[in-house]
Parts: sequence; structure tokens; C-alpha cells
Amino acid sequence: MAVERTLALIKPDATRRNLIGKIIARYEQEGFEVLGLKRLRLSRDDARAFYAVHAERPFYDSLTEFMSSGPIVALVLRRDNAVKHLREVMGATNPAEAAEGTIRALYAESLEANSVHGSDAPETAAVEIAFFFTERELL
Repeated sequence: MAVERTLALIKPDATRRNLIGKIIARYEQEGFEVLGLKRLRLSRDDARAFYAVHAERPFYDSLTEFMSSGPIVALVLRRDNAVKHLREVMGATNPAEAAEGTIRALYAESLEANSVHGSDAPETAAVEIAFFFTERELL
């Protein structure tokens, strides 16, 4: 198994409901090491840049508006097979399809307000991590 880094975001719906600690505790229970953590609010332009890969999709405008609607928490997590494992812990993007006990099954409000984001591949993780963190910020 390869030790990897991945980006995790705790979205505005979860920060609004004070779920930050519960979600981070779950990550740590799953063997993730937190290398970087910051709470911030994305501007609409920042959200549009971060989700630019989805610019042609019908949900792009509502997603970027939602992601800039309140504070988020950005984390860099590390463990063996971090990308794949985080996606399993988060559950399916659509919370109605998320396995019992996953973060989205437990906390998501809707398809858009699904509480968390995680990188979908190691290559994506590298780009997403660099969007939020400098190497100097990662301990």
C-alpha cells in the first residue's frame, strides 16, 4: 500500500451545524493523520476556480454559490491509500445512495449539501491540496 495525501473539505452545511469536530474525529478514527487544517470562506470566484472542472455541468452555478455561502474547513489528510479510503468513509455523493455509517449517510442534507468533499484521484489531490495550502503549511 502507498502512503498518500488527499484533500478533504468540510462544506458549509456541516460547519453551520457544528459538525467539524465529529467529522475530523471520524477521519482520525479511520487512521488519517491531519497534516494541514484551515477554516476559511471561499469567495464566489475561488469556488468557481476550485470547481472549474465542472464548469460545463448544470449544477456548477448552484455548487459554487453553495460553497461560497459560508465557512468551510480544508484539511490535508495522509494514510495508506488515502484517496480511496476517504471516498469510502465519505460515502456516495448522493446521500440517498451512501452506505450506512458513512459521513454523508449520517450528516448530508441533500445532494449538494452533502457535508464533505474529497479528492477523486491522487493526481487531483495534488492539485486540490495546492489550491488551499503551501508545502510550508503542511506539517
